[in-house]
Amino acid sequence: MPPQAFALPNATWLSLLGEDPRPWLLVADDPAARWVALTGLLDLPPDYAAVREAHAAMLSDTCTQALLERLADWEANMAVSGHNSPGFAPNLLHLLADRGLQARDDSRVEHVLDQMLAHQAASGHFMSYGTSRAASAPVWGWLLCDSHAIVEVLVRYGRGEDLRVRAALAQMGADLALTAQGPAWPCIPHSATGFRGPGRKTDLCPQVTLEALRTFGRLPADRRPDGLLETARVLLRVWQRRATEKPYMFGHGLGFKTVKWPTTWYGVASVLDALGRYPALWCGADADPADRRALAELAACLVAYTVDQGGRVTPGAVFRGFEEFSFGQKKQPSALATAQVLTILRRFDDLTEDIRAVDVRRLGSSRGGTGSVQPPRVTHRTA
Repeated sequence: MPPQAFALPNATWLSLLGEDPRPWLLVADDPAARWVALTGLLDLPPDYAAVREAHAAMLSDTCTQALLERLADWEANMAVSGHNSPGFAPNLLHLLADRGLQARDDSRVEHVLDQMLAHQAASGHFMSYGTSRAASAPVWGWLLCDSHAIVEVLVRYGRGEDLRVRAALAQMGADLALTAQGPAWPCIPHSATGFRGPGRKTDLCPQVTLEALRTFGRLPADRRPDGLLETARVLLRVWQRRATEKPYMFGHGLGFKTVKWPTTWYGVASVLDALGRYPALWCGADADPADRRALAELAACLVAYTVDQGGRVTPGAVFRGFEEFSFGQKKQPSALATAQVLTILRRFDDLTEDIRAVDVRRLGSSRGGTGSVQPPRVTHRTA
């Protein structure tokens, strides 16, 4: 369907871009990019004809099928370790959902979700199976960064009413603690091996905290625990205080500002995706001008380091193993990456003037750098 067949509403956030990329997205070869544009930028419902067509084309697309084939048996998947790996099953499931895959679209996804539900600790945390530096033999156990990731995909694929997921969400709320930075989620040692991630015991874990905020942000307001807005402010202060209180291994320099595809870990896109679900941070009587400024800085970095003058995104950093995907190469604009970045950016529509006022060249990094915009790094890692 040609782009002129759709009403393209005016939006102030589009003024941050050199050109409006939506007409290009609506005729993209990648049906997943069309689906994201139709649902995430134009807010069209699932039963709209063009949305149904894009969804059907996405399901049969070779890239979608390739991702589905990578889903390994959750109960025997020891080959992929590291929750930042795009091969980690929850990350693959998020990537499929980002393409438009929904609950009950594929039996392979439902099978893995059922397996995840079957392995829950008495505490309510969901467990994963694998080895670690603290144990040579594989064991079932949980870390918050794994359990949160599992809970989020279960919620995203329609399992949020399952009593086991409700128990996990309740425990997620109970794990919220008073860290050195304020109420947030810390790194808790592995339930079976005692392994604990790096950093001070009293500090928040930025990754675990953004996972929890993003998970609760997918739920109706009456399903969320009290105090989440203050926790969102704490995560935002990690950026605000980056020059003096950098969490161990969580910097805010070029690597943070340059989106790495597929997005699996703490970075500017992930932080904005989580915080953009809490508009009270920047809107309303209780909004703090300092928080508005920080969010505007982050959004300005997302645009400056990611979006070109045509309003399109050419990946600057990618994981190896995704060469057949448009977001897995660094030579041409990616329609899917563009649609995903713009879907995040549009949530901050009423911050447009604040974003435009930011000079990213004057923003210091977590190491005291100038923050000058540089060409994206060439970084490849094995998935």
